[in-house]
Amino acid sequence: MSHAVVTDKRPSTLRGASLPKWFAWATAAGSLALAVGIGLAAGLHSKVQWGLIASILFVLGTYVISTKVEGKRQAKDRVATSVVWVAFLLAVVPLVSLVWTTVSRGVKVLDVYFLTHSMGVVTDTEVGGGINHAIIGTAQQVGLATLIGAPIGVLTAIYLVEYGRGKLAKSVTFFVDVMTGIPSIVAGLFILSIMLILEMSYFGFAGSLALAILMMPVVVRSTEEMLKLVPNELREASLALGVPKWRTIIKVVVPTSIGGITTGIMLAVARIAGETAPILLLVFGADFINTNPFEGAQQALPLYIYQQYGAGEAAAYDRAWAASLVLIAIVMILNLAARGIARWKAPKAAGR
Repeated sequence: MSHAVVTDKRPSTLRGASLPKWFAWATAAGSLALAVGIGLAAGLHSKVQWGLIASILFVLGTYVISTKVEGKRQAKDRVATSVVWVAFLLAVVPLVSLVWTTVSRGVKVLDVYFLTHSMGVVTDTEVGGGINHAIIGTAQQVGLATLIGAPIGVLTAIYLVEYGRGKLAKSVTFFVDVMTGIPSIVAGLFILSIMLILEMSYFGFAGSLALAILMMPVVVRSTEEMLKLVPNELREASLALGVPKWRTIIKVVVPTSIGGITTGIMLAVARIAGETAPILLLVFGADFINTNPFEGAQQALPLYIYQQYGAGEAAAYDRAWAASLVLIAIVMILNLAARGIARWKAPKAAGR
């Protein structure tokens, strides 16, 4: 005797009312319109003020309407999501505004001539000149700083993660934490004091030493976190095969985390590329091309921007904005390169 299985196809009645998918967009549009009306009525002409009022109205409106329709539990979830979106927009809007201002004002004089010529005999008040000498100086100073700071930072992180025990490791960790927070001017003054003791004049490599000091703690911290992500099972498997620990680090641990290590180094390079204070103290700046970082004053992009903006002339302002755009482009390229290398060197999942 067969028994028929009866399946209830009726929709569940336990599901409460829910707002449509376009609710958030409608609330945002209504909040923005209401904020503009309140701002005009109150005599507030700043778009920033309108945006802040709209953000508050958006969160409050989301909570009130969601509470009425969906209940307090779902309303709290929607409010949390709304706060995250508002925080995201508050962070992105200044960034977009900065990039837009830099691009719109920097393209006025940015051309091949500007990139391939130095200031030469052009004064800060005259039209013309370029940043070729500043690009060369920045490339050499940052490159030398990377050659010094990156290996020291990586080796220090390997020591702290793989060998660090006892008072020495605690002392190294403490000093790394202290160095992470020191102002860039302090690193410049430290190198300057050594230069005064040795009676040395301005030169590009001095700036590289200060930048290396600023770079090392960033590399140590990022590399340390990447090494900690390597599973201990990989280390134990290598050691169980009789491989020495130093060889395990070189052949297993470092290759596994090389993508993250490279990303940290590139981000540290991007961080020091915009430093001005140590360059001003140690490199001093020059209007002509100097390809020797070990003798004579050099120029650098951050210092060039500072000097041109301080000149107070329209032509100098245009050069400063154009140099700022070039510096932003260099930092962006370095960050994109870091992401590309990290993805390229990331361990591949099994079966891929």
